[in-house]
Amino acid sequence: MREFRPLGNTLFPPVVKNLLIINGIMFFATYVFRQSLGIDLTEHLALFYFASPKFRVWQLVTHLFMHANIGHIFSNMFALWMFGSILENYMGSKKFLNYYILSGIGASILYMGVMFLQISPLQKNAEIYDAQPSINNFQAFIQNEVSSNYQADFNRVLDYWKQNPDAPDAKAASKNITKEYLDLHINASVLGASGAIFGLLLAFGMLFPNALIYIYFFFPMKAKYLVILYGLFELYNGVANNPGDDVAHFAHLGGMLIGFILLKIWNIKRPGQFY
Repeated sequence: MREFRPLGNTLFPPVVKNLLIINGIMFFATYVFRQSLGIDLTEHLALFYFASPKFRVWQLVTHLFMHANIGHIFSNMFALWMFGSILENYMGSKKFLNYYILSGIGASILYMGVMFLQISPLQKNAEIYDAQPSINNFQAFIQNEVSSNYQADFNRVLDYWKQNPDAPDAKAASKNITKEYLDLHINASVLGASGAIFGLLLAFGMLFPNALIYIYFFFPMKAKYLVILYGLFELYNGVANNPGDDVAHFAHLGGMLIGFILLKIWNIKRPGQFY
């Protein structure tokens, strides 16, 4: 069994190298445009829900090259180099690039499908409330639709309305905050290469299942077990949908699913020495 030590691999095949460069340029450009020109590139290049007025079809690709902060881009680019360099050397540059981009696009499409399942009931109930606003209906909307980290704002409006049941501004405030809450979900954006990166992680685990990955450079774990544990972790967090969790867990799972499908369609086998 061979061991995989990330610090021992210093190869930069062409696609990985250029992806690292492009991501670095886009991260730097985002900062410069925002600070110098007052232009937020994430408003144009991050991925927005298809029902959002900010959605553009090119965002299915461009969001893969946008990152929120140093920690975000470092973790993704480190994983791109660590797994991608080996996979590109094994698959070849053309197939690796196709795999990377298709995993990322597929992940974003699947994630928007999950968003549709989550937002559609919220949108329907918000429209019902807008047509029939009342204290009881507003209270029911808060209990059924509003996550705990936003309930304090809603409850302030509700308390004011209960204290002033005939005040027209109370009813208007309830309709406004309901619309703002819906818009917040519809106009939420996703950015980062994580969908494609999880596709790489899945491919590495399937093609090199017994390779040892050193977690935090000290704790060895076989790649196949890391992939399984990571997948279960993402599934749990995606289903839990914890308030304040802004990680697109289903996009990560989507990248793994699309990666699995591509490996099967392309019939990419494990290298013989890793059986």
